[in-house]
Amino acid sequence: LKAGLLDRAEDLFSKLTGTSYEQQGLKFLLEIYEQEKDWVKAIETSQKMDAITGDSSAKDIAHFYCELAAAEIPHGRFASARGFLDQALGVNRRCTRVNILLGDIETAEGNIAAAVEVWQRIEAQNPAYLSLLADKLLAAYAKLGREAEGLMLLKGYLSSHPSLDLLTAVFQATLESQGTEAAHVLLRQELRRMPTLIGLAKLIDVQIAQASPERQPDLELVRNLLQQHTRNLALYKCDSCGFRARQFYWHCPACHGWETYVPRRTEERELAA
Repeated sequence: LKAGLLDRAEDLFSKLTGTSYEQQGLKFLLEIYEQEKDWVKAIETSQKMDAITGDSSAKDIAHFYCELAAAEIPHGRFASARGFLDQALGVNRRCTRVNILLGDIETAEGNIAAAVEVWQRIEAQNPAYLSLLADKLLAAYAKLGREAEGLMLLKGYLSSHPSLDLLTAVFQATLESQGTEAAHVLLRQELRRMPTLIGLAKLIDVQIAQASPERQPDLELVRNLLQQHTRNLALYKCDSCGFRARQFYWHCPACHGWETYVPRRTEERELAA
């Protein structure tokens, strides 16, 4: 396994079935199947491990089904993808990733209103994941010709479930649709409610655009210093191993845990602690 000879390692670990080392063998087999993205075998192996240990791998198995569904969507095999997502829900009813992917399927099929309806369910499931949907929702409402309604929806989410990623999406949409002054007002309000250095850097960006040529160099200096300081505050963090990354992962690239990332940036998590 360490040498990367996965086929030979799989054969050897499989021979441990029925022995006192079966549980350890299954653990390594699961590692192999995740590396190879053989999600069907990963599901079967997890189920065997649960039968031996009495534990539940429901969360992981739901993600294996989601991986199978995600692989079908780009090829237009939507019925197959829906079948996998139904199985994921059968294993774990609270899997938010299922509704994210269902919305992607509806979008690919041209059912934009249905996609919006599916994505809105996530607020009841786990509102922390709404930040992952901000751009998708704005794009969907734009296709429906209801951009203002989409922006109002996200502002409501931001008010009820404050998030730096939601703030970024709402700020950008406000800037594009309503102009600099409206975006400035929005940022000032949100900074009073949730003071963050990342938010402050965005506020200074707006002030640079509004400032006189004489003031701009000083504001740019402050903005650049803030951006250097906030670089590490804008990361996602794995709750299992502490690995930090600029993008959100369902599957940690370091410890290989599933759903170990909270979709919140480091700075807002530190403020909440």
